[in-house]
Amino acid sequence: MTHPSTLARPARPARAQSGDRVDSLPSRAARGLPAAMVTAVGLFAAARLTGVLVLAATAWATGRNPLYLLGRSWDSAWYLWIASHGYGRTFHFSPTVVHSDLAFFPLYPAVVRAVTTLTPLSSGVAGLLVSWLAAGAAACGIYAIGAHLHGRAVGTTLVLLWALLPHSVVLSMAYTEPVLTAFAAWSLYAVLTGRWLWAGTLAALAGLARPNGVAVAAAVLAAAVYEAGRRRGRKVPHRLWTGAALAPLGWGGYVLWVGVRKGDPLGGYFEVQRLWGSRFDFGAGSLRFAKHLLLHGDRFVFPMTMVIVAAGVLLYALLLADRAPLPLLVHSGVLLLIALGGSGFFESKPRFLLPAFPLLLPLARALVRTARARPWHATVVVGALAGLSFAYGAYLVVIAHTPL
Repeated sequence: MTHPSTLARPARPARAQSGDRVDSLPSRAARGLPAAMVTAVGLFAAARLTGVLVLAATAWATGRNPLYLLGRSWDSAWYLWIASHGYGRTFHFSPTVVHSDLAFFPLYPAVVRAVTTLTPLSSGVAGLLVSWLAAGAAACGIYAIGAHLHGRAVGTTLVLLWALLPHSVVLSMAYTEPVLTAFAAWSLYAVLTGRWLWAGTLAALAGLARPNGVAVAAAVLAAAVYEAGRRRGRKVPHRLWTGAALAPLGWGGYVLWVGVRKGDPLGGYFEVQRLWGSRFDFGAGSLRFAKHLLLHGDRFVFPMTMVIVAAGVLLYALLLADRAPLPLLVHSGVLLLIALGGSGFFESKPRFLLPAFPLLLPLARALVRTARARPWHATVVVGALAGLSFAYGAYLVVIAHTPL
């Protein structure tokens, strides 16, 4: 599935071996990084601001408070409670349904707590501020990867497509996906450019952000093993193994901490998730729910979820066909596997795929080619995606009353 330069394939090759440290040898695409990155982030901000304005208008029209919806919906309330009071909140609905805040990873609430401690901001506003800044950092990292691999136009388009996903409204809410994506994007960029210590450190932080942050650690480990094998007896730099060792510490450390707290070091965290109704069952639960949708139908959110997840599978096949770098394939593949194989909260699966931005690379490249040959065709496509994203985002948050 991969080619000899699977760890780093810049838009124009630099004179360096793949996997070697290339801090002083950036690709030509990356040399124009700052100015072009500003453009990409500006487009991202404009797209998300427009989406927020559409959501706000919808909320006001229905008598709702848009700031409250953005800052305290669903999981946001759990994270903000942890930020204000620490862990220890549990709701017992039945012997088999117990919702504990230990299911939520600690990085985001810790940062929100730091912001509220250092500033006069409320926890809700602080949560939004952290998410918005993280989304901007993620957009920068996504641009850097796209520009490094295929040039600035693809990098900018990749960011714009990520901003216009049907579930991109989550990037404007007090949720953890922006934080995870920010660490994931820069960790993957560090792998592609041979900065192994940065890659491992950022992967560890990604693992502290969300349960599916383990995908970043898997990508770093896979890339490190591949690079070590590619050297075939030549000396492997200590930075590579140190980065690989650091990568899983965040995710593994929190899972172990919850397990110790629950009296079962290896299984305690997974028992907490099971009592929430979330477990990995190799897709059996997802297939049962899909069968229910096909036979009996349900609210619009659920068939839309099925379409989005199916699109994710198709995009991954295109990513494989494009022979994308190994770290991007592993990162996206693990995220897709978790979304497909996990049961419970079927409607949340598109949100779980938001950090899988490499899936959009084939679309970004195709859209750039279309824009050069038929600019109006590309304009119509972007306009249609924007309309869907803004309308569906407002529907999800204001009208659907379905957990995100």
